[in-house]
Amino acid sequence: MSGTDRARGVVARGVAARVFPGAVCEAGSSERAVWSAAEGAVAYEADAPRVTADTVYDLASLTKPLAAATVAMRFVQDGRLDLGAAVADLQPAWRGADRAQATVADLLEHASGLTHWLPLWKTHRGREAVVAAAAEAPLAYPPRERSIYSDLGFIVVGALLERVGGEPLDRLFARAWRGPASAPLVFGPPGDVRARAAPTRFSDARERLLQGEVDDDNAWAMGGVAGHAGLFGTAGAVGVFARGLLRVLRRDAAAERALVSCDVLRRFLQPSAVPASSRALGWDLMRPTSSCGGRMSATAFGHTGFTGTSLWIDPVRDLYAVLLTNRVHPAAGPNEPMQEIRRAFHDALLEGIS
Repeated sequence: MSGTDRARGVVARGVAARVFPGAVCEAGSSERAVWSAAEGAVAYEADAPRVTADTVYDLASLTKPLAAATVAMRFVQDGRLDLGAAVADLQPAWRGADRAQATVADLLEHASGLTHWLPLWKTHRGREAVVAAAAEAPLAYPPRERSIYSDLGFIVVGALLERVGGEPLDRLFARAWRGPASAPLVFGPPGDVRARAAPTRFSDARERLLQGEVDDDNAWAMGGVAGHAGLFGTAGAVGVFARGLLRVLRRDAAAERALVSCDVLRRFLQPSAVPASSRALGWDLMRPTSSCGGRMSATAFGHTGFTGTSLWIDPVRDLYAVLLTNRVHPAAGPNEPMQEIRRAFHDALLEGIS
């Protein structure tokens, strides 16, 4: 049995165990997609439509590296953003002696001192209000003392990028990444795209099942566009993006012109110097406990999303792997079963690859 057959079997077992109702996956190289599969349906009802390559997923925290970090890379390349700049110099709501030394890089590395999450949406509505609440939230530790994965930090990142760029984040991302029209990565998907979206959870706050509407409540309170969540796309669209990054790392001149220079991308992939951190700038890195399993090279980088999504890229193997699910449908349960599936999926996919 090939690695792809084993990987598909892992996904099928995830469907059978009701870890998620369905999943679409893709793997490939810098040149092309070499394998894809779709298992299950968009929901658990017997008559629910089967998932296909055209099924759109709420990418959740894949927004952080794909959108926010990409815009940040372009600004760094253009000389518009200094990673060492103090956040307080760029974001008016970031005030206080306890956070004065925090830099843009600290936010991108999840080392700014902000805690992982707060239900800001319960008491704040509108972009400015949510951003201010995130920027003013009590710090959980002094900046750079440790790394705590933080949605709040990327809420601030998104707002900071908007100040630098003078436009909303969705427009900045559309300028930074021009993928094919047939495989878009978009915030606030239009009606035809929303109709193909796998539903996430039933929201008590919004009193409806969410389909093609951002699952994250803080992003919803911001209008659906944020640095930490809000991006939608298919497995193929994420794969196109991954191929672009692999080509940049191979110093493909056309890819560098279209996306970002290899030198800037490599800067964003440098491991954080923060003690015990597994982070780079916007990306997670290969570690023994990573969701990519244990077979990828030490240079691999990737990210996951709360809704059940992931992307991992291995430059040494010239390989990427996309796994998209709506594991939060119809309600978000424990994440551990999804993590086990992710690790098993990647290990199976890479089995037999030297």
